[in-house]
Amino acid sequence: MKIRFAAFFIMAAMALCAQETTDTTIDKWSAGRPDGHAPISVMGDHMHNQGEWMFSYRYMFMNMADLKRENDDVSFDNALVDYMVTPTEMPMQMHMLGGMYAPSDAITIMVMANYVNMTMDHLTRMGGTFTTEVSGLGDVSVSGLFRLFNRNKSTMHGQFGVSIPTGGVTEMDVIPASAPNSVVLPYPMQLGSGTFDANLAMTYLCQGELLSYGAQVRGVVRLGKNERDFRYGNRLGLNNWLGLKVANWLSFSARLEGLLAGKINGVDPTLNPDMVITADTENSEGTYLNSGLGFNLYAPNGALKNLRLGFEFAYPLYQNLNGVQLKNEETLTLGLQYSL
Repeated sequence: MKIRFAAFFIMAAMALCAQETTDTTIDKWSAGRPDGHAPISVMGDHMHNQGEWMFSYRYMFMNMADLKRENDDVSFDNALVDYMVTPTEMPMQMHMLGGMYAPSDAITIMVMANYVNMTMDHLTRMGGTFTTEVSGLGDVSVSGLFRLFNRNKSTMHGQFGVSIPTGGVTEMDVIPASAPNSVVLPYPMQLGSGTFDANLAMTYLCQGELLSYGAQVRGVVRLGKNERDFRYGNRLGLNNWLGLKVANWLSFSARLEGLLAGKINGVDPTLNPDMVITADTENSEGTYLNSGLGFNLYAPNGALKNLRLGFEFAYPLYQNLNGVQLKNEETLTLGLQYSL
């Protein structure tokens, strides 16, 4: 049912866009309108003309709460039969700074860094509770975007990049069983991957008078293992979005994303997989179908020309998780982009 809905969304969006782009003149796709960028949660969605710069700031809040095994909800009591400790909630905040520069019309260079703050609430088999927290610099990514074509109000580009392991994989905090000493935190509470990761993507965009459509397939491939002798799973996602321009300064968007997240490979020898759910690599991997609704505000003229404000609220429609894991809940993304 959900797969048929996703397929219908994609086909309807492409049909609507195609209906509005029947003009055979060589009109190029344009970023100079509110729907000229994807929803603010989508990265590497657009390119720039030669000599242009863009700077961006994004704030993302993501919450995970309660437990799921495959497609079924799991109670904390059920999980504590097999583990001494279970997580109950994990809110994450991320601040992302990005820069883009186009040395030519065919190439745009993109750099992005982020600062992460995560907390995780826990419940023990004996009924006790405690919280762990970590914050710091995450991994830095550097990418090249390469234009394949831009005509008839449609454009396509590829992305080849690498994620540099500037985020830590040895983050520690104090838990009741270790006090006053700190212990290494489980896999979801680390700030980076600890590996050089290949970021590969292909993005297609088209525009009509009022409607725009975008599709992006993106993969993350982990290269080798990190200093803790493990690597996070590879990821493959397909994003589709539809934009509606209601004024030259405002557009609304709807987004649908399918995501495959791979299993953790290897084991951190400092973690006890029988102690807490998040230290067991069997509790990783999943399939997701996510939705998003948002808007873009764009200043085409005046003192704030080329300033864009984007917002999106995202929520999972479906998630099938391997082992026992925290469920994804709401994600809020707010961002500013400025071009010159």
